[in-house]
Amino acid sequence: MANSLYLEALLAAEDDAITIVNKDMEVLYWNEAAVNTYQIEKEEILHQKIDHFFHHDDLMVRKVLKTKEPVKNKYHRPRKDKHVVINAAPVFDHKGDVIGAVSIERDISQIVKLNDHLVSTSAELQQLRQQINTQNEESPFSKLKGSSHALQQTVHIARKAAKTDATVLILGESGTGKEICARAIHEASPRNKKPFIPINCGAIPSALFESELFGYEGGAFTGAEKKGKAGKIEIADGGTIFLDEVGELPLDMQVKLLRVLQEKVIYRIGGTKGRKVDVRFIAATNQNLHQLMKEKKFRSDLYYRLNVIQITMPPLRERIIDIQELVPYFLKQFSEKYETPVPKIDEEALSLLFHYDWPGNVRELRNIMERMVILAEDAVIQREHLEKLFHHTSQIQLPIHENKMLKLKKGNLEKQLILETLEQNNGNKSATAKKLGISRVTLYKRLKKYGLME
Repeated sequence: MANSLYLEALLAAEDDAITIVNKDMEVLYWNEAAVNTYQIEKEEILHQKIDHFFHHDDLMVRKVLKTKEPVKNKYHRPRKDKHVVINAAPVFDHKGDVIGAVSIERDISQIVKLNDHLVSTSAELQQLRQQINTQNEESPFSKLKGSSHALQQTVHIARKAAKTDATVLILGESGTGKEICARAIHEASPRNKKPFIPINCGAIPSALFESELFGYEGGAFTGAEKKGKAGKIEIADGGTIFLDEVGELPLDMQVKLLRVLQEKVIYRIGGTKGRKVDVRFIAATNQNLHQLMKEKKFRSDLYYRLNVIQITMPPLRERIIDIQELVPYFLKQFSEKYETPVPKIDEEALSLLFHYDWPGNVRELRNIMERMVILAEDAVIQREHLEKLFHHTSQIQLPIHENKMLKLKKGNLEKQLILETLEQNNGNKSATAKKLGISRVTLYKRLKKYGLME
């Protein structure tokens, strides 16, 4: 009795979907992971025939009961919308007769869909970007909106990097625009007619990483495509691979990636013949790689290979002035998307945005502007609209109630903002007031307050 309780606890704790059927295909066991994977409650399916819930041709347990042979690590589609890696085996009694079957399925639907989408659309997206850039005659770096000194320093380094084939490491907090910078470098480089392939190192299970990066030969493992499959590096030949969240790369893959960086040769799983590749690598992370190296979680030799040119994306709180450029850009973008008039934003509302710390950086600002376009009922976004939104958004904390220190902080920010805007407009006060979204009278008052009057 105790043993069965331990077994029940073990099966219930498993993250993969576990199904047990008897020889008549009736479901004897269906764990919580199976409920979550197929959205079928235990009460519905237990003691029912499993082919009442799945088409019989799509049932691996039926095949196992028929052949009496186990299935190992096989790619399987039990439903049109589900992709799994399955292990299944027959269950025999003491006489050697089959009395049922058990299957363990790992849901990889999202991974398959995401990877297929990235591969199938990368070439098309690249062509569209080239057409847009040609038509608008805009620099790829124009996507990095803002004229602050901090951002322009970053763009200056990125422009230089784009002219070379050097490996680039982009550092910065989440939401600062690391992938936008990587794409801009690719699009401004001689490789811009070849693919830009992004890989999120934190989103691919380590078991699938090698096949995703390097591909595999036909028959390399059970369930593999007969003709084999090219990996992401091979697909990107001539173009650029973007390794996002590179700090999440498993140690064994770090060794193999280092070999590719050094030799420019990849080996598919199951293959013995190397394939020469011409790929430019751009990596990005929001983690402290020096700390990871100390903890032996990131190889120092790989770090120095990746860190040929280092670019740091500044957080939004260090480029507050760019908010006045980003806000109308996002409002216009989302108004076009949702087919609504472009709202304006008043001075007090803009001031509130200037005084917020932006832990989520540009991504957070973008999300807030999207919400404002969707939720705003007036033609002008007022301070109270943002305060109401901030109040209902748990991620966003309003600044602490004004006190002496907060006033000092706000004053410094405002003074810096006015100075940078004046400089951009060559001292033209009318143009400065317009860009800041305030009246000339208000601007003169602020200039006098901060001792900036000539």
